[in-house]
Formats: sequence, C-alpha cells, structure tokens
Amino acid sequence: MPKKISEIGEWGLIDRIRKDLKTTRFVQKGAGDDAAVITIPGSSKRLLYTTDMLVEDVHFTKDHSPKAIGHKAIACSMSDVAAMGGLPKYAVVSIGISGDVEMPFVNQLYAGMNEIAVKFGTCIVGGDTVKSRKLIINVTLLGEAKESEIVYRSGARKDDVIFVTGLLGRSYQSGHHLKFIPRVMESQYIVGKFKPTSMIDISDGLGSDLSHIMKESGVGAVVYEDKIPRNRKATVHQALTDGEDYELLFTLPADRAKRVKNQMRAKFFFGEIGKIIDKKEGFVLLDKNGQPRTLKVEGFNHF
Repeated sequence: MPKKISEIGEWGLIDRIRKDLKTTRFVQKGAGDDAAVITIPGSSKRLLYTTDMLVEDVHFTKDHSPKAIGHKAIACSMSDVAAMGGLPKYAVVSIGISGDVEMPFVNQLYAGMNEIAVKFGTCIVGGDTVKSRKLIINVTLLGEAKESEIVYRSGARKDDVIFVTGLLGRSYQSGHHLKFIPRVMESQYIVGKFKPTSMIDISDGLGSDLSHIMKESGVGAVVYEDKIPRNRKATVHQALTDGEDYELLFTLPADRAKRVKNQMRAKFFFGEIGKIIDKKEGFVLLDKNGQPRTLKVEGFNHF
C-alpha cells in the first residue's frame, strides 16, 4: 500500500479523499467535477461551489505583475463555474502573505481581482488573511445555473464529437496563464444553443483533462493530431500536456456537432479535435497520416 502522496499522485489523492466524504440529499454533485452542485429547495436553480488555491513559485512568481496574479486567482474559479454551464456570482478570497509586502503590491493584487470580477458581475464578499513566507491565494467561488443547464464530466457517449474553445499549449511561456479570460460567455452560448453532453476546463492539459471526462463517462477517446488548435510555436505534445490554457473542452452528439460547425464563425471559435469511442479502445492519437498511437495520460500534477 502506498505510504506517500507522491506515490499515488494528485488524482490518486483526490480519489482517496472522495471515498470518505459524506453528503446530504441537498448535494446533487459532490467532489469529482469542476464544481459541487447544491440543491436550493423549491428552486429550479442550483448553487455551484468551487475553490482554487494559487501558490507563489508554483502558479506565479514574485516577478509577475500583482494585478495579473489577482486576475488569475479569480479567473481560475470562474473557469470552473463556466465548465459546469453556470454564471459566477460571489467570491471569498483568503490570502497568506508576508508582513514585509508593501501596500502598493496588495492594492494592485486586489485591483486585478476586482477588475475581472466586475467584468462578469461577480462580487468579492469576504475572506481571511494569515501570515505566510510565500504568497498564497485561495478563492472560493459561488455560481448558479438552472438545473437543466448544468453540464457534468460524466455525460459523454460513444460517437460524440469533441471540441475545444481556443488555442492550446505554451500558456506559461506566453503569459496566457496570467491574462486569460474565462470562457463564461462561450459556455452560456454552448449550453443555450447546443446542450453539450460533457464539459471540463483545460487547466492541467488537454490529455489529462480529457481523461477525466473519459473516466467519469466510462468511455474512450480519439484525438486528431492535425486538428488540435495550437498557440504559435506550440508542439502537439505541449498542446496535450502543458495545461493552464483555461479553454473549455466539451462533447456533443454528431447531429448537434454539425450545427456548431455551421454557426461557430458567427459568434465564437470552437475547434473539433476528435470523437468519443468505446472504453475498451482507450485513448488514441491519430497522426496526420491516420496512424494511431496510444496516448499516455500526461499533464500537470502537483505531486
């Protein structure tokens, strides 16, 4: 039996923790998706709870702009809510920070948070502060969605078409990881127009996050190498594994996928990158010559 977290990794740790979590009848979805889903008695709407922790020298460095760090802190959680088909509403922000940090840095940090919050109608309503040698920011975000419009990781079915909302790879090198705009509007458009069968945001890498859909849905997937939309200079491997893209990855039945192709140029970019296959076929990458290669699930892992 593994004795250390490093032996089972981040996702092994999460699976282990999930086994012992207890819920009530008001918890429609607990751990295991981009956000928890909580029932509001007598309402058709559901509350979406998510939380993200950012740590200096892991998610940013002290050389980065404090305003950009603040932006990222809120935007990460907004991306989780968008991946569930919801709208972000209220945030609580807790920080661990050194007493030696100068106030202009703090002012800019919160300016970055407030700017992206206001953009999407989100209010920062409280939080906590503690002393820490390194800067740590934890955001807990409350969103909402109609029950009928919530999208889980678990709904993908064989022959569904796989899409992403933008370019992938080299997010950290380009600075995209600090300035991305969460795909809230794209999510509302996708959910309202096409009703996706599954959705997730790409935070740990296309390969890793698609594998979460595969696991929760009990399916396999094939990805077309030459159709993966990549950032300039990004390799296929980087697009699959780099993470911090914060694009949405979603699936649609074939008939609805055709409608996306006909309408996407008028509103947003949605790139078709593959399809869902039987679970026993696994995770496959087809190269530009149509030759299959079994993919090893890789992506960012904290441990």
